[in-house]
Amino acid sequence: MKHLKVLLTALALGVAASAPLQAQEKKGGQSPEQYVERVEQAVGTLTADQKTKIKNIVAKTMEDVRALPKEERKEKGAPLQKKQRDDVRAVLNAEQQKKFDAMPAGGGGGKKKN
Repeated sequence: MKHLKVLLTALALGVAASAPLQAQEKKGGQSPEQYVERVEQAVGTLTADQKTKIKNIVAKTMEDVRALPKEERKEKGAPLQKKQRDDVRAVLNAEQQKKFDAMPAGGGGGKKKN
């Protein structure tokens, strides 16, 4: 009986500890792969090379933002996001750049909500 209580306590602690991690993943926005999908929805078909380059750009930005102390992320994260957008834009051809420029800065290339 004592082992059962210890096991249940450990299980409860494990579930409680994992909840913030799951929330952080959801809160953290989109993965590099999801960003690539959104860009492709907005600008049209991307080449494999473009997809790889964009994914790497986004992954690097995420890494850089996560390296910042939480209290500095809002202030210092914005320039990193702008650099990411500029770097992604540079990977696109002229026609894709026009469509990318029309895409909301948050990367959500879908329909806007009214």
